[in-house]
Amino acid sequence: MEIAPLSDDGLIVNRVAESAIETLDLAALAPPEPVAFDLAPHLYRGLVLREREFRQGLKATNWSAYDGADVAVSCSADALVPTWAYMLVAARLDGIAASVTAGTPAEIRQARLVAALAEVDWERYRDAPVVLKGCGNDLVPLDAFVQATRRLQRVAGKIMYGEPCSSVPVWRRPQAAPAASAAKPLGAKPLGAKPAGPPRAT
Repeated sequence: MEIAPLSDDGLIVNRVAESAIETLDLAALAPPEPVAFDLAPHLYRGLVLREREFRQGLKATNWSAYDGADVAVSCSADALVPTWAYMLVAARLDGIAASVTAGTPAEIRQARLVAALAEVDWERYRDAPVVLKGCGNDLVPLDAFVQATRRLQRVAGKIMYGEPCSSVPVWRRPQAAPAASAAKPLGAKPLGAKPAGPPRAT
């Protein structure tokens, strides 16, 4: 069994912590989970939108529950909901919610996290081996890992997934091909070859 190395002061050296591996935790970039506003409970029998009843239902809604929240407006029912229904909800939330977006909380979270990747200083990962941390993290959407991989391929030397102590290799920058040697001119003699003497008489 391999014994962990000790430092000069007798402490165990953490090789992972001292390695050159960079860890990118996408969960740290993730915005807060939006609060869902589901249109389905405001539909007649959960299937049909009746304008009068819909407006009355919005009027009776406790909008203070969405104070300062990022609200995701969607409909969980398989129903045709007119565009103006979403507009009415957005109008009601004006001045109350921090933001209002059409879509499910998962869709909005993914879009915002992918947008946050554009603000990352990718140069800090130049030529470095990078681990995209993801073990046990269900909050980061799949597309965020895909987009982060594409961006890291432009700068990183190696990409892995998991943890620095246990990772799956994903990509490594191809090594540059060695420069081709210059072509020798026709008739050139190898180095050290003796010059040819005068032609013999016949």
